[in-house]
Amino acid sequence: MKRISIFLLTGILMSACVSKKKYVALEQENGEIRSMLQKTQVEKEDLEAKFDEIQARINTYNSKISSLTEENDAKIVVVGDDIVISNDVRKQMNATLQHVDQNDLAQAKTLKDSMNLAVGYNLRKSMDTSNMDEDEDIAIDINETVVMISISDKMLFNSGSYRVSNKANKILQKIADVINSEESLDVMVEGHTDNKLMLPNAAVKDNWDLSVLRATSVVKKLQADFNVAPEKLIAAGRSFYQPLVDNDTNENRSKNRRTRIIILPNINKFFALMSTNE
Repeated sequence: MKRISIFLLTGILMSACVSKKKYVALEQENGEIRSMLQKTQVEKEDLEAKFDEIQARINTYNSKISSLTEENDAKIVVVGDDIVISNDVRKQMNATLQHVDQNDLAQAKTLKDSMNLAVGYNLRKSMDTSNMDEDEDIAIDINETVVMISISDKMLFNSGSYRVSNKANKILQKIADVINSEESLDVMVEGHTDNKLMLPNAAVKDNWDLSVLRATSVVKKLQADFNVAPEKLIAAGRSFYQPLVDNDTNENRSKNRRTRIIILPNINKFFALMSTNE
């Protein structure tokens, strides 16, 4: 009986000894897992910090790209067919072309053709020259992107003079109203003479002088009497080198003595204003 008890006690002790080894092993394994978990947690936090840093840099780059895109729309130019316009203007031009006669648009082969159609459309929409009475002494033509108003010199000047007469006030007032109605316009005033040489004097030595002085007189009158902004105005003399007809008769020479007022849209400003008015 005693021998059986000894065997039982020995078995229990041996079992207890094996369980303790397993416990120690498990404790060690648990410690290693905790250590790995802690290491993983540290690595995770480090990766999260790096991710946040990278994301912040990406956000900064995206912001810069967005800013550059907006800036470039206004500053980057498109060059083609001798036309230079900003990307913003091209977008506005394309929007305008949606309203242009599609048959005319189908004939546009180049960027210049498309621009002429768009500007011509907006120019006709924004300007009304119907209140100008056309007769043999006044000719009005809207050609592509410009309005050209040709006025016989007998309506503006006395013979051989470059001073604008008061009888020109009515027509110049109408022209000034057109110019002042649209901020985006520039205006070139051209003086043209016939080929008949005049006797020189202190102010006028030849037809070049006469054509330039007549253009300058009209420009000054538009500014002083009709409040046209001077920065819009350009004065040019052509002498007798761009005649409408041959200078072979008195009647033809009379046709060639004229002042031509060319109204030109400032393209970038023109489309910018058109977009704000839609």
